[in-house]
Amino acid sequence: MNEKPRVRFNNQAVTKVNHLMQDLKLHTVCAEATCPNLGECFESGTATFMILGSHCSRNCRFCDVSFGHMEAVNPDEPRHLAEATKKMGLKHVVITSVARDDLPDGGAEQFAKTIEAVRELCPDTTIEVLIPDFQGSHESLDLVIAAKPEIINHNIETVQRISPKIRHRATYQRSLDVLAYIKEQDPTIFTKSGVMLGIGETEQEVAQAMDDCLAAKVDFLTVGQYLQPSARHIKLEEYISMRQFGIYRRMGMKKGFKFIASSPQVRSSYKAHEALAAGAASR
Repeated sequence: MNEKPRVRFNNQAVTKVNHLMQDLKLHTVCAEATCPNLGECFESGTATFMILGSHCSRNCRFCDVSFGHMEAVNPDEPRHLAEATKKMGLKHVVITSVARDDLPDGGAEQFAKTIEAVRELCPDTTIEVLIPDFQGSHESLDLVIAAKPEIINHNIETVQRISPKIRHRATYQRSLDVLAYIKEQDPTIFTKSGVMLGIGETEQEVAQAMDDCLAAKVDFLTVGQYLQPSARHIKLEEYISMRQFGIYRRMGMKKGFKFIASSPQVRSSYKAHEALAAGAASR
């Protein structure tokens, strides 16, 4: 097993952003999911906002977000998030959510309202959303697509063989179908997905996952190291070497992705603006 990647942390930066989030009654996935880049991103004044509460309707075996006790949808949340984006001076904002299978639209309308609020208050800010699968609902996906964020991200999370073992109420094929549908409905929107490594996948399986994403016309891919949040989560099998992460990056770029972030610290929204720049340059 290779050496565990180091985590950067800056208490002053974390405290400053946390106070802003508390004042506006917002959540960041950075804190809720115990992201290893929390200190680095907060230090630079960036964050990935998590809408629709801090508790998820799904209980995936890899995720550290709390399960159950669903919260009421906050009608002020889109405006508050836009205000936070403006106060932080963000040029690129990432918006994600917990899964809300308890809502008829899975929370899609709140995504759309939040995108619209940021557009109104911060017209020069580019927007990326990291969405759940909305149980495959085209009606829900259409709401988000119509709001026209620059990037729609939905993670396949892992290779096909392991997916049923760690994902709750989600399937590998449904995730690919979601990504394909987005691109079919609006080819101008960049699509993005991600996988985590270290839970028993093989290089051949990762290569196949890349091919599956490209078949769904995914533009960008993130490849990162799984870190086991607690003993109850799926077991960490291996710390992947930097050399292997480099192999995956070169492999994916050769296969045809417009951008790949591949290293132990990479998470879905890590340095997300770089993917958008690479995508724009490819057009």
